[in-house]
Amino acid sequence: MEPAILRLMHTSHTHICFQPRWTLDGPTQNLLGQCHAFIVAMLGTPIRPDYRQELLLVALARGAQATTAIEGNTLSDAEVDAVQAGKSLLASKEYLEKEVKNILIAFNLILNELIRDKSEELISPNLIRRFHRLVGEGLGDAFAAEPGSFRRKNVVVGNYRPPSFEEVPALVDNLCAWLDREFHFRAGQSFEDAMIEAIVAHIYIEWIHPFGDGNGRTGRLLEFYILMRAGVPNVASHLLSNYYNETREAYYRKIEEATSTNDLSLFIAYAALGLRDGLKGMFEKIQEGLFRIAWGNYIHDRVGSLREKGRNDATIRRLRLLALAMPIEKDAAVGEVANLSAKVAKEYATKSRPTVARDLSALLELGLIVKSDAGYRANIDTLRALAPVSTERIG
Repeated sequence: MEPAILRLMHTSHTHICFQPRWTLDGPTQNLLGQCHAFIVAMLGTPIRPDYRQELLLVALARGAQATTAIEGNTLSDAEVDAVQAGKSLLASKEYLEKEVKNILIAFNLILNELIRDKSEELISPNLIRRFHRLVGEGLGDAFAAEPGSFRRKNVVVGNYRPPSFEEVPALVDNLCAWLDREFHFRAGQSFEDAMIEAIVAHIYIEWIHPFGDGNGRTGRLLEFYILMRAGVPNVASHLLSNYYNETREAYYRKIEEATSTNDLSLFIAYAALGLRDGLKGMFEKIQEGLFRIAWGNYIHDRVGSLREKGRNDATIRRLRLLALAMPIEKDAAVGEVANLSAKVAKEYATKSRPTVARDLSALLELGLIVKSDAGYRANIDTLRALAPVSTERIG
């Protein structure tokens, strides 16, 4: 059973009003604008296919881990990565593995439908039930709900008493009709509307609590769907679930506040801040990937210039491999240089120490590496110096 997300006792349900009970103050509107700007920048930035796939796999794994961890799943990063790679965990962790696997399957199905098949749906009771079925598929008796079916009994979640089970079908119908009216998906939805719809739909699933179990995961999966439908890049698909998990106490508290006050303003501001920070971090990773490509090209050109000085192709190839393998964040000791990568180790296996020393001297002369008391590292400042300059007031 899921932990108590809503902890205050509510005997009435005036918060489930299907009205726009929120206001967007200046800072929140600014955050939403920044989110949109980062998304536009990401969508306009080319990423190498292998790096894009790496970012996507990390996004899906961390998203699945986060949304299940909020509900008590204790699998580590390495274990979730193993599940994603198709490996089986210990029998004692079979249930935890299946929880994560279900979310990974759901993520991939949604992304395939939206990106590959270009199939977008309005939010409907059938879609919500389908997401719940994906969440709970094959979890057995430990999952206190029938996957894909609304609950048929009343429940209490911590100190929160959700609406009667008899009300659930009508409430879900009303929710879907209201989302359609309020957020204008069929009329060309703005990013701001999509962002708010995603957050509101998520919270309303928590409030209505239409299922016996899995409501949190279903609500966050619905949020994921709306954001992906709005054009958030797939490599950023995990950001809100990850944020909610990393700030779990604030997540619970903001839901409680929204329930108590019948006002979603503070939760929207909280989510917008997390998405903005996550998008900023993801864009920086994409930029770092582009920088590494530029650095590789710069190395290729600089080392290639040695051909004019009589260096042969074998030496040039070896110098390029060594320069590309040089660490950026830390120094490599002299004794480590010849083993920085498998390719470098193979290249230097039959070479003498004087050859290594000459190669390092050549790279120093080209300005591709720098030397310190601790060893050598890539001299990326030479490339950063070629970037446009400003007063550095933007950030």
